[in-house]
Amino acid sequence: MGTVLRRVALWPLDAVLPGAALALMLTLPLIEMLLRPLLGMGIANAPVFVQHAGLVLAMFGALVAERGGHLTSLGAGFAGSADPRLRRWAALWARTGSAVLCGMLAQASASFLLAEMQAPRPIAYGMPGVWFVAAMPLGFVWLGLRFAWRLEWLEGRFQLPLRVATLLLPLLGWLFAGQFDGQTLALWPFALGLVLLLLCGAPVFTVLGGLALALFWSEGQPLAAVPLSHYQITVNPSLPALPLFTLAGLVFARTGAAARLGVLFTALFGGGVKGTAVAAAVLCSCFTALTGGSGVTILALGGLLLPLLMKAGFPERRGIGLVTSASALGVLLAPSVPLIMYAIIARVPINTMFLAGVLPALVMVFFLLVVGGYLRRDGQTTKPEALAAARPDFAATRQAAWVAKWEILAPVVAVGSLVGGFATPTESAALTAAYALFTQCLLHRELDVRGILRLFTECAQVIGGIMLILGMALGLTNYLVDAGIPDLAIEWVQSVLPNKWAFLIALNLFLLLAGALMEIYAAIVVLVPLLLPIALAYGIHPVHFGIIFLANLELAYLTPPSGMNLYFSSAMFRKSLREVAVAVLPAALAIFLGVLTLSLLPFLSTWLPGVVLGV
Repeated sequence: MGTVLRRVALWPLDAVLPGAALALMLTLPLIEMLLRPLLGMGIANAPVFVQHAGLVLAMFGALVAERGGHLTSLGAGFAGSADPRLRRWAALWARTGSAVLCGMLAQASASFLLAEMQAPRPIAYGMPGVWFVAAMPLGFVWLGLRFAWRLEWLEGRFQLPLRVATLLLPLLGWLFAGQFDGQTLALWPFALGLVLLLLCGAPVFTVLGGLALALFWSEGQPLAAVPLSHYQITVNPSLPALPLFTLAGLVFARTGAAARLGVLFTALFGGGVKGTAVAAAVLCSCFTALTGGSGVTILALGGLLLPLLMKAGFPERRGIGLVTSASALGVLLAPSVPLIMYAIIARVPINTMFLAGVLPALVMVFFLLVVGGYLRRDGQTTKPEALAAARPDFAATRQAAWVAKWEILAPVVAVGSLVGGFATPTESAALTAAYALFTQCLLHRELDVRGILRLFTECAQVIGGIMLILGMALGLTNYLVDAGIPDLAIEWVQSVLPNKWAFLIALNLFLLLAGALMEIYAAIVVLVPLLLPIALAYGIHPVHFGIIFLANLELAYLTPPSGMNLYFSSAMFRKSLREVAVAVLPAALAIFLGVLTLSLLPFLSTWLPGVVLGV
């Protein structure tokens, strides 16, 4: 017990609150599931409590993400310049502007908090909701202070006093927002400054939040509308599924699950050219769906799969191309984080999207392997040992399946409990995360207390940054909806594109370009609210649109300059970015053809949900 307490005491301070919130989000739904059949009732208002714990996770998880350098930015821009002086000035402007913007967002959040205090609402057992709302101004202030403290231009004998003085930057933002709240200010100076911030590598959430504030300023409206939107999306009933499925995926990614599944898939499909290629593609896709990140898949499986591919006869470059591209294809499979995010933003049931992604995912894997040419022996050496191992080994498959039985059952737990109606999305996610922790900690004994705390911290840092982007993007979206921008966009697009098929082609080209420039989560939260109404106006089903959108984002993982898989592969395999980009080019072309197929054949997306759920 003393050892456990000492390890908990070593937990970073900023990770304690989001870690505790995540633990509550995990345990309360499980208790609910146990109490309902036993007592006929659960815990009063437990789902609402879990949703508000998500607000704490979002705000303080963002602090963990900032400490680890994982707050999402749109692209490198000036921050990626070869000139060190330009990089330094870009970092200076990004952090200065972010500190000031966080001060503005903190003041707007404080205004929202004061409004809530005038009509307090209890969450559960008399606990007031304002306790959770207070996380917003406190979190934004803390983030602003972090950005200010990390300014790198402070040198010399007066470094400490100057550094302390920079902590006034969030205060300046607070005072400015408080002075001009409700007044009308010109939009263009803010817009120019925010574009510069974006190019300098500022976090996406600060730019989106700043733009939302500027738009409300331009109309003379109260700034509290921005934190109100953040609050609304964060306490969405489906949102707790996001961190819990992420936690489950991280558990499998940080243990020996990848190696066990690798042995199973290799034995199942055979060790020859075709079998190893199919095994690699299917394994990478499934693992990305579980972990929520294709980069994680490359790091977890790359060192395992590339030697297997080369042993089967693949040249190194083709093997790198297959692993890099296949790792992008899990976005459409449950329970991937982008799939859940789209369901939340588009207000489509999560279980519907889980079913909708199954056939399209198989189609994408088919196009990668067949159209991409990875099943051909052309250009591949035929080694005697590869030919000998070409056939599936069913005895080895049975043995490997027994060893990996707990990992095999994970998707059954995740999808079966939700689609079967036994659990809500949050309960299904909690059950999956608990299952992952139980199997990897107690049955495989590959995680100890320190490892669990590290995973909770990692989950908080991943989810904190994503949920901040979600909240700020919703504030921007609400303004655009109030201003009638989607209606104007529908009228303009319909005047330019005469029918649905022309729109679908234009949509894919636009998403290809946008995906090359935007990080996947930023693309979902910014573009879905704008493009979905246009798609609906053309009679496109929201489920079909979601599959098209997410399939394009799979391709975006392989498209520079924001194609993250290229960077992960370059680091993992120690190859230049150019070599990796050339290696994935045939796969990228094949995946693009798969995207067009999904666009033109909507039944691939809607048939399975219709059969199972009657959607």
